[in-house]
Amino acid sequence: MTELFDRHKAVLPEWLALYYQRPLELTHGEGRHVWGADGKRYLDFFGGILTTMTAHALPEVTKAVSEQAGRLIHSSTLYLNRPMVELAERVAALSGIPDARVFFTTSGTEANDAALLLATAHRRSNQILAMRNGYHGRSFTSIGITGNQSWSPTSLSPLQTLYVHGGVRGRGPYAELSDAEFIAACVADLRDMLGQGRGGVAALIAEPIQGVGGFTSPPDGLYAAFREVLDEHGILWISDEVQTGWGRTGEHFWGWQAHDRSGPPDMLTFAKGIGNGMSIGGVVARAEVMNSLDANSISTFGGSPVTMAAGLANLSHLLEHDLQGNARRVGGLLIERLRAICAQLPVVREVRGRGLMIGIELVEPGTDEPNQRAAAAVLEAAREGGLLIGKGGGHHTSVLRVAPPLSLTVAEAEEGAAILEQALRSA
Repeated sequence: MTELFDRHKAVLPEWLALYYQRPLELTHGEGRHVWGADGKRYLDFFGGILTTMTAHALPEVTKAVSEQAGRLIHSSTLYLNRPMVELAERVAALSGIPDARVFFTTSGTEANDAALLLATAHRRSNQILAMRNGYHGRSFTSIGITGNQSWSPTSLSPLQTLYVHGGVRGRGPYAELSDAEFIAACVADLRDMLGQGRGGVAALIAEPIQGVGGFTSPPDGLYAAFREVLDEHGILWISDEVQTGWGRTGEHFWGWQAHDRSGPPDMLTFAKGIGNGMSIGGVVARAEVMNSLDANSISTFGGSPVTMAAGLANLSHLLEHDLQGNARRVGGLLIERLRAICAQLPVVREVRGRGLMIGIELVEPGTDEPNQRAAAAVLEAAREGGLLIGKGGGHHTSVLRVAPPLSLTVAEAEEGAAILEQALRSA
């Protein structure tokens, strides 16, 4: 392990983040478990950053990948691609967007980058509304709209970004307001910002639940209220569903559906879970928006036959086994169990989330100050106990992120909660 870490440091960037004081090499997985190079088995409550959505080594996916790889691995988008067309048909139908078109990419970063290109080309404007504390990827363009200090290494950007309040319910100037008052204050802030702008804004991009930001979310209906204002100005709404899509929140298949008074977004972006580890991202948009580019374009690796076969098999498994319903049921039990555990722990400020997307915010006891030391300690203690979790939360990284595969069982939820309880008490 030490030898591999030394080799890692010798050839890879210093800014490539690694968890744990003794970084962990994973060798294989099955179901909701993974094994380290040390031979230890871990219950996986993070899924490679919410990406192993159904299960490790899911037979349907491995079979689909193997069979397609035996026929044809690559062709590019210059040729007709049956698996890509079939997955696009299913995603378009599930999106809720009328007359939808789908463009596949290899990551969520690239999907958001493509959505920004479409929005700015369609609206002939480089002005973008983004949410404070939001995160949308690591490309030059997506960093330019990232409202999370920890993940924004440069202030340079091809876009003019205006940051809107509302993505974080429990902190900031409106935290003490009721939900209705909070929404009204955020809408007033949006109107005021648009009133001060010069020219037309292209789009608002927003995560229904902020992922890297610590699984924070506004009250249901905020983005519907925003949408009414956006429609007055012709501004597009992009819902970043890279982490909230495919039923992870339990209550809804897409995160935007918690805000659906005004109907579906103009565009949604997706990635992570749909490939269950294979590199799939994409944009769904109304045909009018998707077809607004007036130049040729291709994707060399987006929509590859192998990844599309994996996505089709994974999506079929998800729907046939009602993993959204499982996320609602098991996730609900897990959230309540964690809330009961944390109620008497002064280091915990809040347990929040939906389905199998749960955040535990840690603070200095007796204050609202983020506690990065405790978060790091819990991460280490959970690993020692055989549980892998994540962390995030603004530039303080003081929120534990819990996001297991959607096939999590009740017994595994109880096991993980017990390990987390011991780790939290040690902090």
